[in-house]
Amino acid sequence: MVVVGVLSLQGDFLEHLQLLSEIDGVKALPVRSAKDLARIDALVIPGGESTTIGFLMRLRGLDSAIIDLAREGRPIMGTCAGAVLLAKRVADRVVGDTGQPLLELMDIAVKRNAFGRQRESFEVELSLEGIGSMKAIFIRAPAIVEAWGDAKIVAYVDYPGIGRVGAVAIQKNALAVTFHPEISRDTKLYEYLVSLVKK
Repeated sequence: MVVVGVLSLQGDFLEHLQLLSEIDGVKALPVRSAKDLARIDALVIPGGESTTIGFLMRLRGLDSAIIDLAREGRPIMGTCAGAVLLAKRVADRVVGDTGQPLLELMDIAVKRNAFGRQRESFEVELSLEGIGSMKAIFIRAPAIVEAWGDAKIVAYVDYPGIGRVGAVAIQKNALAVTFHPEISRDTKLYEYLVSLVKK
């Protein structure tokens, strides 16, 4: 049994917990404290408000504990706001530099709200290198605008007025996903995350 934790401070963590609990061989666990991290094999950081999640992580001492978790080799997937938190560089489409707390676990640059506000939400079929194709739902989504070092963009989306930008990036045991797989209920990314757990 692989135990996958979902950071449950703010955002749509319940949807991730529900979907994970439906995958054979996976136990889903809410993570609200550093103590919870000791009980998991992998971690999902959900969508929500990235600044709020970042401050709550810092307040509870979870930021440094999650960084330690990643350094130990345990897999981490950040979706939407979670992808923002994994990045080393973040700017907002409107306000520019955010100065928000980040985990800085991936060699990627992310633009927040890259596609606009809620009314500009959209869905598209994406091909993920090494993972397969899936329906991707973008809601106030960020975009991966650069990857360097060990990070590699494995899925792109073409969007009018923006062009071709990254939708998924992988770096060793970390995975940044700019859309919401928990809404489309496609389990491919979760299964990939579980496959990274060292037996």
